[in-house]
Amino acid sequence: MSHLGFSTYIAPFTQMEATLAFTPEDPTTMQLSAVVKAGSVETHCPDPALDFNAVITGPDFLDAAQFPDITFTSTAITLTGENTAQLTSDLTLHGVTKPLTLSVTYNSGWGSMPMDPTGARIGFSATGRLNRSDFRIGYGIPAPGTTMGVSDEVRIELEAEFTSLTAVPPAP
Repeated sequence: MSHLGFSTYIAPFTQMEATLAFTPEDPTTMQLSAVVKAGSVETHCPDPALDFNAVITGPDFLDAAQFPDITFTSTAITLTGENTAQLTSDLTLHGVTKPLTLSVTYNSGWGSMPMDPTGARIGFSATGRLNRSDFRIGYGIPAPGTTMGVSDEVRIELEAEFTSLTAVPPAP
């Protein structure tokens, strides 16, 4: 998200929960659902006089008091390469549900092993974009022809690992 045309502002969310159903032999059957707590955004604003987290979670942007959850439910997956896919989902943000497609890369995974007490592990990276105005979050969008404001486009970057204590170990 462009901040006044000077820089790209990064603000991660710190509270989320996701469930993944994944079969490596048939990744097109993957199902993902996630809930992100809108009030958990962390802006890392260096100005102690400004609670920028409160600004972003407040009524002009995420309005976390009225819309505490951002939800993501997968609806389709299309393989685009050996370890890549397009993951289409329904994204509900600020009380509005719209389709969102993420470009996903399967990084790696393993079955249960003694060195990892959390069980089987699998990792993904994903990227996507949305316009916040599509979700009725229009505050501060620059007037046409200027960068004075906060861009409409939001880039999404995800790094995720999923674990399972009940996964079947791979055959020796």
